[in-house]
Amino acid sequence: MLKEGGYISLWRGNGVNVLKIAPETAIKFAAYEQLKPLIRGHSERELQIYERFLAGSIAGGVAQSSIYPLEVLKTRLALRKTGQYKGAWDAVCKIYKTEGLRSFYKGYLPNLLGIIPYAGIDLAIYETLKKSYTARHPEVTEPGPMVLLGCGTASSSCGQIASYPLALIRTRLQAQAVTPDHSQEAGTMIGLFKTIIKREGVAGLYRGITPNFMKVAPAVTAAVHHII
Repeated sequence: MLKEGGYISLWRGNGVNVLKIAPETAIKFAAYEQLKPLIRGHSERELQIYERFLAGSIAGGVAQSSIYPLEVLKTRLALRKTGQYKGAWDAVCKIYKTEGLRSFYKGYLPNLLGIIPYAGIDLAIYETLKKSYTARHPEVTEPGPMVLLGCGTASSSCGQIASYPLALIRTRLQAQAVTPDHSQEAGTMIGLFKTIIKREGVAGLYRGITPNFMKVAPAVTAAVHHII
C-alpha cells in the first residue's frame, strides 16, 4: 500500500467513514433508547439481557440500513488505485454510471444479518457490564472512563467475534467490481461462503480480524471521551 499510494493511502475512504459515523451512531442509540420502553411495557423493571440484545439488534439494523450506501462508498474508496477517483462525489458518479444504483446496496443482506448479532451483543453486554459494576459499587453513580473503556472494549470484541464472517462476506461483495472473482458461486452470499471455505477453510472467514481487534480500544476510547 505504501509503495502504490504512499503514506496517505492508509487513510483512503476515511473521509466517508467519518461522515457516516455521526448519523449511524446517533440513529443506533436513539433507536435503542426508544425501543427499551416499548419492550419493557408499563413496568419500571430493568431489561433482561436478551431484551437488550433484541433492542440493540433492531437499533443496529435501522442505523445500518439508513447509511448503507456510505458503507459501500467507503469500501470502494479504500480499495481504489491512485488517481482512480478525484474525490467521493466523483466516485459516486462513476460507480452509478458504470454499475447502477444497485451497486450501492451490494452486500446489504450479509451486512444486515451481521449487524443484528454485532449490535445486539455489543449494546447488551455493554449495558449489562455497566449495570453490574454500579450494582457492586452503590457509592458510584456513574462509572469512570476506565470502567467504561473496559465495558466498551469487551462488548465490542464479543460482537465482532460473532459477526466477523458476515462482515467479511459483505466487504467481499462490495469490492467485487474492484477485485472480481470469476467463479460461478462468488456472486452471492452463500456462494461466497462456500468459495472461501473451499479455498481457505473456516479460518478464511476470519481473515483480517487481528487489525479489526487492534482498532477496538482506540475507537472505544474516543467514544468514551466524547460521552464524558
